[in-house]
Amino acid sequence: MTPIDQKDILTYRFLSEVRYNPGHTRAAFVVSTANEAENSYESRLWLYENGATRQLTDLGKEGRYIWLDDDRLLFPAVRSAAEKKRAEGKDPFTSYYVLDLRGGEALPYFTVPFTAGEIRALDGKRFLVIGFFDKAHPDLYAADEETRKAVLKAREDDKDYEVFDELPFWHNGAGVVNGQRRRLFLVTVDPLTITPLSGPQEDMGGFTVRGDEVVYAIQNRGPRMQLKEFTVMAHDLRTGKTREVLHTDAFMLSRFETVGDRILVFGGEGKRYGLNENDYVYELDTAAGALKLLFPAEHSLYNSVGSDCRLGGGREAVAVGDSLYHLTTRGGDAVLYRLDRDGADTPVFTKAGAMDCFDVAEGRALCVGLYDMRPQELYLCDLKTGEAKRITDFNGPALADRYVAQPESLSVESEGLTVHGWVLKPLGYDPNRTYPAIFDIHGGPKTVYGPVFYHEMQYWAGKGYFVFFCNPKGSDGGDNAFADIRGGYGDVDYKNLMAFADAVLAAYPAIDPKRVCETGGSYGGFMTNWIIGHTDRFCCCASQRSISNWLSFCGVSDIGSYFAPDQTAGDLYESPETLWAQSPLKYAKNVKTPTLFIHSDEDYRCPLEQGLQMYSALVDRGVPARLCLFHGENHELSRSGKPLHRLRRLKEITDWFDKYSGEKE
Repeated sequence: MTPIDQKDILTYRFLSEVRYNPGHTRAAFVVSTANEAENSYESRLWLYENGATRQLTDLGKEGRYIWLDDDRLLFPAVRSAAEKKRAEGKDPFTSYYVLDLRGGEALPYFTVPFTAGEIRALDGKRFLVIGFFDKAHPDLYAADEETRKAVLKAREDDKDYEVFDELPFWHNGAGVVNGQRRRLFLVTVDPLTITPLSGPQEDMGGFTVRGDEVVYAIQNRGPRMQLKEFTVMAHDLRTGKTREVLHTDAFMLSRFETVGDRILVFGGEGKRYGLNENDYVYELDTAAGALKLLFPAEHSLYNSVGSDCRLGGGREAVAVGDSLYHLTTRGGDAVLYRLDRDGADTPVFTKAGAMDCFDVAEGRALCVGLYDMRPQELYLCDLKTGEAKRITDFNGPALADRYVAQPESLSVESEGLTVHGWVLKPLGYDPNRTYPAIFDIHGGPKTVYGPVFYHEMQYWAGKGYFVFFCNPKGSDGGDNAFADIRGGYGDVDYKNLMAFADAVLAAYPAIDPKRVCETGGSYGGFMTNWIIGHTDRFCCCASQRSISNWLSFCGVSDIGSYFAPDQTAGDLYESPETLWAQSPLKYAKNVKTPTLFIHSDEDYRCPLEQGLQMYSALVDRGVPARLCLFHGENHELSRSGKPLHRLRRLKEITDWFDKYSGEKE
């Protein structure tokens, strides 16, 4: 049996966006692969029908789609020479193609003169489309050719400048978003007509459809985004009239779902647990303009189980009759529940692992899953028996004769809490030998680790490391109270992590306590920075996309202005000492641990200056340190960064661990 190699990540297949056609007779899904030569990813549409799968497209750029009817798929693409030339000229547009599964090539269907996001078919000729615009030119889609050319030339002339007059001014993965708006359109084809439903200066916050009524949320954006302010509007498709349903400045809206004859609203006030408070589910009365509480959820209503073997997304909630099937994170698993009309929420599929996205038909869920310590595959899950049948074997060949470490569960009591985690044994484990180990801390903090396939962890286990990981206070998977560490970063969570490390060393005496490495990204990077300032127990650490200074984080992160005060329970102006007390940089004078820093110059979630500050402090004090900066990458480097960059990241971390743990190839 051979170890998993770094480059095996280039051979994995990543699945997403599984969805049945309206008649539930077949389903489409997306398969993505790495292209090493181009240092990029390719995505193609596939079909599941009659128990078998087959590839539908092959240009490698088909990552989104919707069903038009039982036989036709609609997807955005740039295929013609004219479209490619237009794209090179940076003239915003989105072309849609239709693929008829009964035969023939994909054919052009319609083009909208703006960059489009979400699209929903009302029928074969009418669509709701989200368009992206600059607030300075909200009606550019309707402008004549001369005006469009003038605007595009002005943008090209100003390409070396950015002007900020809003907060946030950038967003991770999207770059500078200052002045950008989302607008809802009703698009009719043959002939093409484009009718805006939301206003030119309004920003869209989600929409849904019930019968002939389109319900959507808007926000009148000022210089500073208001998290709890929005207005719900209703547009009648028959009359063309739009009316206001309700307005609030005390509610954080997550999304809408239409279930039977009801519109459900996910969101909350955040009064009990702040920004990380799990959504409640409300029923929207569009006539009275009121929200009625249906389900006071104490657990998250989504999948937060981490893995570095995903690309793309998919549905996390599906309405069937009067019920809503939805994902929820429980412990270290992402499982499927059913929310009924009376507010009862019932587990219907709870296999250990992670259901990443799904659709439901005839009492079965067709899903993309991370199960049985494999990368993603397509599964058919019987919701009555709880049995799962694996349909595909996309990743079987990549694991053939490879050592895949099986997670061994371990729990510890710490600070009045039960902290649960897992341990992976190294390849060829011999209890009479001693081994180095790696302690891996997840991001969030409101995410979880679970018993799912993680490439980097399996690679380390194959190299001869024990690998262990857990879910301390602040993680998802429990209730709101367990996830709440506001004002206590580096307190109970740190104690939980150290207690878990102690428990692992006690349970696995083959681990050499002098050769234990530690790493983590995002919140895990914060905790790495915190750890090196509070203990010397690790032989070396690797801090990735980290936070080191809450004070500066407030002004540079895309979420800093509201996330930092919420999570630290401090105020930049009235109580800066509260933010500083929870900043790892304050304790940098104590650091002795050799530390590697990984950061990306387009990470706007935990910006580069956070890593630079901690790195500079260590070098200034003579502590061995190294910083590897990735150009053109953002906060998602470890999960969806360019393939070759992901390989270099993993090599940097592994080489650092090998050096200081004494582990050799």
